[in-house]
Amino acid sequence: MGSFDVPLDDERTQLDAFVEEYRGAVEAVLDGLTEEQARRRLVASATTLLGLLKHVTWMQRVWFEECVGGTSRQELGLVGSPDESFRLAADDTVASVTAAHRQACATARTAVAALPLDAVVTGHRSGPRTLRWVYLQVLRELAHHCGHADILREQVLVENDS
Repeated sequence: MGSFDVPLDDERTQLDAFVEEYRGAVEAVLDGLTEEQARRRLVASATTLLGLLKHVTWMQRVWFEECVGGTSRQELGLVGSPDESFRLAADDTVASVTAAHRQACATARTAVAALPLDAVVTGHRSGPRTLRWVYLQVLRELAHHCGHADILREQVLVENDS
């Protein structure tokens, strides 16, 4: 069910639906692409389609495992900054990054399952916030990066047709 199908449901159901929709959308931009296309740099930054999925995986781990779960980035084995999270390793593939994203999403769902939106979470280094705030931040970032990914995919496909 898409997020637009739940306008009268409770707030949590709506937030979960929007987050899930964008999680799926950011993965879907890689559908049908080769490994080379997924890694292709078409902008001045190091941003690639595969790098975007790697970044949103990192981002969700930061918000749900560090901020909500209280485990530090270092303990989680995460890079320290958003810029680093876009960087691809030689062994990163569409399959491996997608699997890591799906695992991060599953872990996130478990981390928040028993918490109300008003729960105050304290694991983020800049201070406490409510779970509602975390959801909104994750939703904002997912939507933001889905827009980037749509444009990059269009560029990859147009370049490929040339």
